[in-house]
Amino acid sequence: MSLINHAHKHPGAPNRSENNDRQLLNIGCGRHYDRQWVNLDLESNDPSVRIHDVTKGIPYDDDEFEVVYHSHVLEHLKPELGEELIRECFRVLKPNGILRIVVPNLERIAQLYLETHDRAWHEEQDAQTNFDWMKLELLDQLVREHSGGRMGRYMANQEIKNSDFVRWRVGNEYEICRGLDAETPDAVKRQAWYTRLAKVTHELRKKIARQTILWLLGRDGQAALDEGLFRSRGEIHRWMYDRYSLRRLCLSQGFVEFRVCDATESSIEDFGQFQLDTVGQLVRKPDSLFVECRKPSTANATELYLKNRGAA
Repeated sequence: MSLINHAHKHPGAPNRSENNDRQLLNIGCGRHYDRQWVNLDLESNDPSVRIHDVTKGIPYDDDEFEVVYHSHVLEHLKPELGEELIRECFRVLKPNGILRIVVPNLERIAQLYLETHDRAWHEEQDAQTNFDWMKLELLDQLVREHSGGRMGRYMANQEIKNSDFVRWRVGNEYEICRGLDAETPDAVKRQAWYTRLAKVTHELRKKIARQTILWLLGRDGQAALDEGLFRSRGEIHRWMYDRYSLRRLCLSQGFVEFRVCDATESSIEDFGQFQLDTVGQLVRKPDSLFVECRKPSTANATELYLKNRGAA
């Protein structure tokens, strides 16, 4: 049975942006979006970003978009929900439409972990420090219990010894964690009143729940509640992907022409102008795997989609 309640048509689906003549969809956009795209995220600080939980499906019609893009979203979903997301991307893409996916590159992380481990074992000084970071990069977002985790604390340390190496791995996320990011979220001030009210209501409910659990189960129960709520917020990694597993996933859902590319390379026309994978001339998340694939032409696409949907 499918985990997502699919619908071929969405009568109540919102209109696309008036500027979006090319029908471009950015899922889980976070702070990095372009107003020429349709942008979806769990939170919104800008009118061009629609609040939506993609584990409930993609709220648009079949064959509606020419391009679907998501960056560092797939790894935050359990594998079965990740498969559903790729299936939904296939559904909303037009025939010959392009899917671009960006995820942490498990293969490269594992390679660097093993390389720094071997060098550290042979007591190379710089490798010992870099090994500590690579172990965090491999494990921290899988196991962390609070926002930022050990990686955040590592980058915030004023005595960090391998700042160049860490900056090379995570890009501008390093500056953000160091508190040096020049981007001021002025859009927060424009946030709708109902969004602020929802946050206040959520915090009140959380406070009541914590007090109730403390009374029923003590501090250990309260700590378990806090950890569970944190892990459900979308910060942790619930799965990881390499080029092989991601290709297998995409092809299994009917996509073709799977290829690995770099941050500045794309089959999407004028993709670089949107600055989704770059910040100026720099790669935004250099620790990533960048891939693209395509939905086949009409008859073949419909056949594959119905076959995959029936098997779900």
